[in-house]
Amino acid sequence: MRLYLDHNASTAIRPEVVAAMADAMSRTANPSSVHRDGQIAARAVEDVRRLVGRLLCARAEDVIFTSGGTEATNLALHSAIDAGNARRLIVSALEHEAIAATARASGLPVETLPVTRAGIADLAWLEQRLAGWDADRDGHPVLALMLANNEIGTIQPVAEAAALIHAHDGLMIVDAIQAVGKIPVDFAALGADYMAISAHKFGGPQGSGALIAACNAPLSRHHHGGGQEKGRRGGTLNVAGITGLGRALELAVADLDEFAGLATWRDALAARLKAAAPEIEIMGEGAPRLPNTLAIAHPSWKGETQVMAMDLANISISAGSACSSGKARGSKAGLALGLEAGLAEGLVRISFGWTSNESDIDAFARAWTAAHARIAPKLDVNA
Repeated sequence: MRLYLDHNASTAIRPEVVAAMADAMSRTANPSSVHRDGQIAARAVEDVRRLVGRLLCARAEDVIFTSGGTEATNLALHSAIDAGNARRLIVSALEHEAIAATARASGLPVETLPVTRAGIADLAWLEQRLAGWDADRDGHPVLALMLANNEIGTIQPVAEAAALIHAHDGLMIVDAIQAVGKIPVDFAALGADYMAISAHKFGGPQGSGALIAACNAPLSRHHHGGGQEKGRRGGTLNVAGITGLGRALELAVADLDEFAGLATWRDALAARLKAAAPEIEIMGEGAPRLPNTLAIAHPSWKGETQVMAMDLANISISAGSACSSGKARGSKAGLALGLEAGLAEGLVRISFGWTSNESDIDAFARAWTAAHARIAPKLDVNA
């Protein structure tokens, strides 16, 4: 039997969500149709829109359903750029490629907001940079800062960054994809102009997400079609996917207190791994982190090799990303933290989910420490 500890990549869909989606799929109608069946489908969508707004402290009318987090973040960034006065972008060093690659593809100059060794955005750098911001030369500042990092789990000072950006008439984009369903998220309190979420990170279906855009945030249309979502995003609405998103969010938010308890397992696991391999470094240790996320870096045991060793032990974890050629490179988060090349290449992430239990943590600790003991004589921990 396999053990799945890669819940930050995608977590298991909840059975209640499957049931809700099956019920939605049993009803044949397009929510844009004006007949009774279409109106029933449209009401189902609007019920979820209100639910998302209530659970995330946003206005229902500001929720735009998308095909997932990538589309949501792309729509936000393009809208901020299209607002007419953005001539350069600021993107945190920790951002997912859904934001980072889109920013690079925009053709605008992209500045990197650095992070500390603990994995927290450097607001002193941001404040200093904005102090020298020339609106005539640079336009309005656009900042992308995720709420919780997908690799190391550090929670970012989004509200403070938003206040700095708005003091300079800028726009703030928040990727909350890893945060929603794991920690309390209050869109209004964050002060962001845009916030993206994705259902499959909190027990919903893949391919369903949403963008929340503040009432005064500019929005430009990039999906042209039948004028759905009040003309903001064309295309027939995925009623079953939206239903699943809503039910999953409702269940995840109700379980936030229980989910917070995963931090005890996370810290206990970190202590066991550190005892077996004192040379490892715990990423983000001491910083606010997602309760389910543990990232460790080994100075001479490559992340991809650790992943393969665990895969052979029937355990799924993840490491830094690989380029299209298949050649491994260091973890993006690890490099952003300024880790030495060996540590960055030796980073792996273990992430728990709503299906995890304490015996899973014990099984992983035993498998990892056994694999480390076998390979340790071949490793140069001083390399």
